Parts: sequence; structure tokens; C-alpha cells
Amino acid sequence: MAASNFDVIVIGSGPGGYVAAIRAAQLGQKVAIVERDDLGGICLNWGCIPTKALLRSAEVFHLMERASEFGLSAEKIGYDIDAVVKRSRGVAKQLSSGVAFLMKKNKVTVVMGEASLPAKGKVSAKTADGVQELTAKNIILATGARARELPGLEADGDLVWTYRHALQPPHMPKKLLVIGSGAIGIEFASFFNTLGAETTVVEVMDRVLPVEDEEISAFAKKKFVKQGMKVMEKSMVKKLDRAKGKVTAHIEAGGKVEKLEFDTVISAVGIVGNVENLGLEALGVTIDRTHVVTDEYCRTGVDGLYAIGDIAGAPWLAHKASHEGVMVAELIAGGKPDPIKPGSIAGCTYCHPQVASVGMTEAKAKEAGYDIKVGRFPFIGNGKAIALGEPEGMVKTVFDAKTGELLGAHMVGAEVTELIQGYVVGRQLETTEAELMETVFPHPTLSEMMHESVLDAYDRVIHI
Repeated sequence: MAASNFDVIVIGSGPGGYVAAIRAAQLGQKVAIVERDDLGGICLNWGCIPTKALLRSAEVFHLMERASEFGLSAEKIGYDIDAVVKRSRGVAKQLSSGVAFLMKKNKVTVVMGEASLPAKGKVSAKTADGVQELTAKNIILATGARARELPGLEADGDLVWTYRHALQPPHMPKKLLVIGSGAIGIEFASFFNTLGAETTVVEVMDRVLPVEDEEISAFAKKKFVKQGMKVMEKSMVKKLDRAKGKVTAHIEAGGKVEKLEFDTVISAVGIVGNVENLGLEALGVTIDRTHVVTDEYCRTGVDGLYAIGDIAGAPWLAHKASHEGVMVAELIAGGKPDPIKPGSIAGCTYCHPQVASVGMTEAKAKEAGYDIKVGRFPFIGNGKAIALGEPEGMVKTVFDAKTGELLGAHMVGAEVTELIQGYVVGRQLETTEAELMETVFPHPTLSEMMHESVLDAYDRVIHI
């Protein structure tokens, strides 16, 4: 079969991949995208989007249980886990169909199949109709990542789950163990705990949400425990004994091993990049711990071959992948895009309460040698938070005392995943405390706490 020729071939249709394809097409390139599974990749189908749909159901359920606080009545409150999952899958399907529409609209050729790179500038796609050969001067790897599985803790889909099983649970856990308290682990812990599962979270590091600011982690842990979660830090699951309908976990903490019984375990111990069977090593691509090594423009060192998103390393975030996709497409088209600044990419965790951050933590800023000013403002001091019935939370800002540069911002509480973008824009524009202080924030809004936190760093706070 004769090879089909393109200007750009994208392998993988997650957020980075499909955005790269669309932007390249907008810039006049002839584009093909190769996908082995579902359009939209893991994020749309098995990650970011369906988990948020599940968490929204849990949030509404939680609010229904609090109805009397708002002068309302709700009787016989309950849930149907199958219906909750069905809604989540419907949301994912809608967005995956939306990606298919965008490919058609932008005249991107979609090839459903498994790709490999037999030689520079060539892609071989195994499809249902046979092998299809494609060629292009520029190829963008966007194959994403999958759940890491540790020896002895492998998922079986019945008693031990990965995030994918947890999105379509074969049963509602009664006694749940979550291994790992990063974003994925703590979001599922929050979801199932809210719906009534007796939930234990085990974290090998010294605190939950270990990448977050220490103060924010401590605040979040306090709320998780108040909600009924058991949190075990500086602990490790050494072994899982599986029997009919139950799992006995051997958990080591402080040099001692404790055996605890659960009916369900979710393993959320990180991810590994999908780098296998692509032929990357033969092309001379450098791979470090399952991730492709790139420069700041996502170039692999092999002419015309780029890697974006999770396969290219941390931070493993869909919005980072999408922005990389745009940057690479513009670079290929002859543009001069600015490289992405990892320190200005926000991280969001959609547990209850939500957690969001951008830039350096207080500890990291000190380690980097900065003389810092730190501001804090509690949700209890904000009128909108009180009116919403969400008075528990905090906004924290970290500034360079010498220049006024916003080094980092950290939040925990209602809707902070929406609020954080204000600080992201501020960092991108290299805003100092002066501009933030002089900005007029609308009232009554949660965003006023962002203003007050800045004021607090400079001893000018008003409402506490």
C-alpha cells in the first residue's frame, strides 16, 4: 500500500495530541492523527473529565445531606451508583464525540490504529483493515501515560483497582483502602468517602498531597479526617493477601507491620509513560524512567520528532499538554513561540475541600534562597464563602520581599480550582504585589480572598 503523505502526524489524541493537530491544521498544515483507543485519550475518557463528573455527583449528595443548614428539606436522600457512573460515562462520551467533530471540522485525517515509527519521518499504523503507512517531516508523540503498578499490588479489577476500574466500579466499596494521596488517589478517596465508604488513605511520604504547600496539606488532612477518613502517613503497603470478597493489607509504619482488612483497594501510586513498541530507541530517542527526554521546546533530539504531554514528563497535567501542543504546532509552522514555564502551571485537585496551587511553596522559596513575605486569608473572613455555607478554607501567597514578585500561591477550599487562574495570569504577566493590591476585586466574591491574602503579606489586610 502506498504511503500517505502529511506535513504533521500526531500519535495520540489526548488533550495535547488533538490540540496540536487542530493548531497545526489552522496554520495550513496537512495533518493526520493516529489513535489506538478512544478519541480524546485518557483525560476525556478515563481521567480528568469523568472523575470530575463523579465528584460533582458526590458534591451534590453532600449538599443534599446539608439541606437543613440552608432552610431546606430533603427526605430519603440516597444515590444509585450505577446511575452516577452512567452520567459520568455520558459526559465522557459527549466530549469524545466533540473531539471527532473538531477533527472533521479542521480536516484532520483520523487513523484508528496502533502506531510505531519504523524510521525517521515514517509512521506505521496497525488498523482493523491492515497496516497503513504514513509519512511526514514532523511527528508529534502524544501517547500519554498509564497507571503505575507495583509488584504484589497489581490491579485485578475486582478487589484491587486502578483509576480506570474506579471509574466503573463493579461494586460500591464498604471498606476502602487508597494507596497514594496524590491528586488521583485523594480524589477517589474523597468521592467514595462522601458516598459512605469507610476510607483509609496510605501515603509513603510524611504528609498527604505531598507536592502541595505543607500548610495546605495539613489543612486538607484535618478536613479529610473530620469527614471520617483514616489517613496513614509515612506508611507503606508491603503486601496484599487476596481472598474471596476481601483483601488483607500489610501496612508498615514506624518499623511495625499492621494487618488491616478491606473489601476494595485503589492503587494510585503514580504513572508510567507509554513509550513501548514505538521504536523510539532505534531512532535514537533518549528515554528516562519511561519518559521521553526533551528540551524546552519538546524536541527529542531526533530531527522532526517532538514529544508532548505526560510522555514528556512532569508536570503530568492536561493543560500543560495542550499548551505544549500549541507551542510545537506553531514551532513547526515557522513561528517563534515562547517555551512553557513549568513554575507558572497550576495544579488542581478536586477533592473536598478542593486544593489548587501555582509556583513555589513557602518551603521551596526558602530553599531557593529568597527572603519572603507570606500572606494568608481564611474563608471564614469572606462574606461570599459564609453565604455559600463554605467557611472552611484558606488562601496563601508567597512573595519575594525584595522585588515583590509573586513566587507562589496556594489555596484550599470551595472552588479554589477556579480561583487559582487569577494568580496564574499574575505570574505570567510578572505581576508584583503592587499591581495585585491596586486591582479592584468584585464584591461579594470568593476572589476577594486573593486580594486580602496579598494585603496580609504586606501587613495591610482589612477583614481579619
